[in-house]
Amino acid sequence: MATVPTPEPAPTATVDAPLLDAQGVQVTIGGTRILEHADLRVEAGRLVAVVGPNGAGKSTLARAVAGLQGISGGSVRWSGDAVSDLRGRELARRRAFVPQRGQVPAGVTVREAVQLGRAPHIGALRRATRHDQDVVEESIVRAGVSAFADRFLTTLSGGEVQRVQIAVALAQQAPVLMADEPTAHLDLGATATLARLLRGLTQDGIAVILVVHDLALAAAVADTVVVVAAGRTVATGAPADILDRELLADVWRVDAALQTSADGHTALHVDWLHELAAEPGAGER
Repeated sequence: MATVPTPEPAPTATVDAPLLDAQGVQVTIGGTRILEHADLRVEAGRLVAVVGPNGAGKSTLARAVAGLQGISGGSVRWSGDAVSDLRGRELARRRAFVPQRGQVPAGVTVREAVQLGRAPHIGALRRATRHDQDVVEESIVRAGVSAFADRFLTTLSGGEVQRVQIAVALAQQAPVLMADEPTAHLDLGATATLARLLRGLTQDGIAVILVVHDLALAAAVADTVVVVAAGRTVATGAPADILDRELLADVWRVDAALQTSADGHTALHVDWLHELAAEPGAGER
């Protein structure tokens, strides 16, 4: 089994502080409040799935806690340190962020792309060391991209590109890997491959934050599900505990139920032909 590069300890990490603790996060963009009150917490070796309907604010929350989007209220702390106090390499060593639509530049090979993940550990005037090279190769193997490591990014499928982005993130050796909708536009096989990869990372002590639309996928792989609706965190807990029929009806307006078999497998059963009545006045908002 391939090993994953061991995450380096977060610089100046506060003892016993969670890797990420975000509370009451508010985000206003162009005069519009996108997040009203969102919470997100993650510990080492856990997979947290952030779910919610379209426009709920899931990706905005991910970008805000990652330090890529300014907040107008609340707090975001990485290992006890405020995100506003972390800059550049220091923040990149706390978390690796895989965007929903990563750039695929022409003329860049997979290996060259993964080498960029070492940037937080290599100074401007330094050359990559043997250790850096080893981490890059380990990341390539762990992400399952060895077979096409010397190909150009522009020749890869969507699923292959996503795995390369995971490899780049692993090369950062950050204790938290954040992935914003990594399975969007992927077929079933590619989705399953990526899900197994992300779930496996937690066994190596890495915390994974997965922003995803697919509730069935979230229920299958997550230790904790965070439900975001209308810019607020409305529920947090184990999938089987919170994704009940009432919540699914309230948030997604569907008649559905999550079922867990005796062997731990989950399935989301949806009555596709039964549309719940909209809230009074919903069409007027």
